[in-house]
Amino acid sequence: MSADFDRGIMKFKGADSPLAIAISSVIVLGSIGLLVWWALGSAYVLQ
Repeated sequence: MSADFDRGIMKFKGADSPLAIAISSVIVLGSIGLLVWWALGSAYVLQ
């Protein structure tokens, strides 16, 4: 029995590979980090 992970919005071969997961997580976490940094800078006018 094999798991079918190639579904949802990532419907391409290898969507569940460790490299694709790592790249996706870096993009998502980096975006969240930039949003938090921007929000703190806007709220507290950090230099």
